[in-house]
Amino acid sequence: MSDDQTPADELNEFADAAVDQIEALKAEIQGLKEQVLRYAAEAENTRRRAEREANDARAYAIQKFGKDLLGAADNLARALAAAPADSADGVVKTFVVGVEMTAKSLQSAFESNGLKKIEPDKGTKFDPHQHQAMMEQLSTEVAGGGVIQVLQPGYELLGRLIRPAMVVVAAKGSTGPSPGGEPTGAANPYAAHGDDDAGGAVDTKA
Repeated sequence: MSDDQTPADELNEFADAAVDQIEALKAEIQGLKEQVLRYAAEAENTRRRAEREANDARAYAIQKFGKDLLGAADNLARALAAAPADSADGVVKTFVVGVEMTAKSLQSAFESNGLKKIEPDKGTKFDPHQHQAMMEQLSTEVAGGGVIQVLQPGYELLGRLIRPAMVVVAAKGSTGPSPGGEPTGAANPYAAHGDDDAGGAVDTKA
């Protein structure tokens, strides 16, 4: 304390210094809080990114494996389609039953891993996001733009298309009933969906 400084002045000076120090500590604490929150947010983002990448890698692995097995599923379906329906030969019957069980088991394995078959019913409206039109035909049973026949089922994995269903589509001018039950000439089923759809235009090479 200087000679001209009273105890009150000294106390005020000490109080001012304490206030300044408290404000500095508050600012430092606030800065540390913001830093902790930033680190926590970065850690959470890193965790989410790692989880997303792991899920993508797992989905890609399943997708590749699933694609490799689609050929087997198609061959089993063809074998069942070609199998004699009413054979008197017990060996043939047993063989057909075995093929049926194998096909069902494979489909069950697909479904348990998120691989879903796309096989639209007759008359279902053509969906370029899931179907690929291989040809068009005039029909008196299906309205224009509806599926007449499935040539090959499609598949999607966890909502992501990995193969569109190959279908025959009723051409414009078909007179079959619409999904609502009324006959219709139907507009072009491909016109309203743009060029970036999964199935889209008719494959004239089929």
